[in-house]
Amino acid sequence: MALDGVFLRQVRLELMPLIGGRVDKIHQPSREELLITLRTRDGSYKLLFNTGAGTARVHATKAEIDNPKVPPMFCMLMRKQLSSGKLIDIRQDGLERILYFDFDSANEMGEICRLTLAIEIMGRHSNLILINAAGRIVDSIKRVGQDMSQVRLVLPGMEYTLPPREQRLSLIDDSPEDIAAKVREQGNDKLPKALMAVLEGISPVFAREAEFFVGRGRELAVRDMTDDEFDRLCFYLRKTAGELSSGEPHYTVLRTADGLFKDFCFTSVRQYGTLMVTSECETACETLDLFFTERDRTARVKQRAQDLFRLLVSASERVARRTANQRLELENCADRDTLKKYGDLIMTNLYKLQKGDPEAVVEDYCVEGCPTITIPLERRLTPSQNAQRYYKEYRKAETAERMLRGLIEEGERETEYLDSVFDALTRATGEADIAELREELCEQGYIKRGKLKEKPKKQRPPLKFISSDGYEIRVGRNNRQNDRLTCKDSEKLDIWLHTKDITGSHTVISCKGTEPPERTVEEAAVIAAYHSKARASAQVPVDYTLIKYVKKPAGAKPGMVIFTNNRTLYVRPDEMLVEKLKQG
Repeated sequence: MALDGVFLRQVRLELMPLIGGRVDKIHQPSREELLITLRTRDGSYKLLFNTGAGTARVHATKAEIDNPKVPPMFCMLMRKQLSSGKLIDIRQDGLERILYFDFDSANEMGEICRLTLAIEIMGRHSNLILINAAGRIVDSIKRVGQDMSQVRLVLPGMEYTLPPREQRLSLIDDSPEDIAAKVREQGNDKLPKALMAVLEGISPVFAREAEFFVGRGRELAVRDMTDDEFDRLCFYLRKTAGELSSGEPHYTVLRTADGLFKDFCFTSVRQYGTLMVTSECETACETLDLFFTERDRTARVKQRAQDLFRLLVSASERVARRTANQRLELENCADRDTLKKYGDLIMTNLYKLQKGDPEAVVEDYCVEGCPTITIPLERRLTPSQNAQRYYKEYRKAETAERMLRGLIEEGERETEYLDSVFDALTRATGEADIAELREELCEQGYIKRGKLKEKPKKQRPPLKFISSDGYEIRVGRNNRQNDRLTCKDSEKLDIWLHTKDITGSHTVISCKGTEPPERTVEEAAVIAAYHSKARASAQVPVDYTLIKYVKKPAGAKPGMVIFTNNRTLYVRPDEMLVEKLKQG
């Protein structure tokens, strides 16, 4: 999975209408990202620059990204240098994975000067560099010193130099025949490797797709290829170049059967058959936005909520250890009836026993045939006192068993609650969601009130969806919101849904006194399954019932309810359907 030079060319073409726009806002959501809002005559557009090792890219985005309260130093520098600057041009050298954004911006003296923002997409060496008119580096989002590289230094004040580059042919500018001839020279290589060596700016998925087309699904070595296969290679390259030049590429996103994003390309991908689910987007920016948004959101949440993740993991492990010890103690209580029997047998045979006896050898009348058994005794106690000792241990074990069962049930409920908070945290979409979870954990005693640095932000409303039949479906974002949604904000005849025995959000269909069609209930079940711990599963059971049959026990933790009169649907979480039905 990589953003190649050909795909970057398509991004550049889509961003060209932004030329003439002015910089309105600059934010740095994370250490490796920069977000620039451009104001044009047609409205405002957000440009996302990402330099992460596995997520490096640049594109226009519609995603809502939370920004830190205190901007980093690089962000402050960019605001100083580019605020109100005018975008003059977007350049790319051939199909190199570098885009140059030229800005005209006023300096401290009020003079207009040219600044260039270079986004270099090179895996773990990706970088975002601000260059002045003299070709010197103003600063970069990642500084590269001698301890990191002996080949190319990226430090303020140094002259900007291009990364090392190999001369290769272009899929756009060179003829398929010239490319095929160059491929023939790579006789010892497989076709995908040869294409990667010959062509500039293509990714492995495109090279493999070319092999799949040429070999009709077979792997090909260059030296074994026939003239007919080379003709098919030329046809495929010409067809793809024509799609790109005519502005009609097929932007394809690949996902696994579980819905995990795996790759993307600027042309149709058929090499995986039924192993991958493919979908097409209209633009290159839309493709990148769709592919990376969910992954980046999860990464940001994990970064900003690391302390909560650690706290929940630690608390879960602590509860698990405690519950395991209690189960072990409960197993030891299983022999309590033997203790009572020993006391009874000693009392029955008091006339045979004397103080100082180390043991009592008596007949066990509780067993058929009355076999002889040996009961250990304390020499310092009388036989009657030994019997009372066994009775005391029996009562102690009986009480312990009763209490341990309650403690184990309480531990299981606490584990379930912590799992629900953890699940909500993994699905959090911003600072407000994280802050509300912090407040919830504080109320439950997992975080001390003094450690909350500020008051929680205004609570966000539940997620809203509109079914294909026009019914509103609401989903709680966390346990506290689940309680409000189920117990306060819904009508008695609304339909309540939740994954069966699986941690997830409460989902409610607002019926407005009517009975919704089966399709709406099924869509709500899909939404409930998607907003649960079983999001990646192939089939998820979802219980549903009327709100009037859902009760919250006194003293139960947030989000914990009991319900009756329920039915169960089995559905498959479908992200495409969820996004289609989502409102706002």
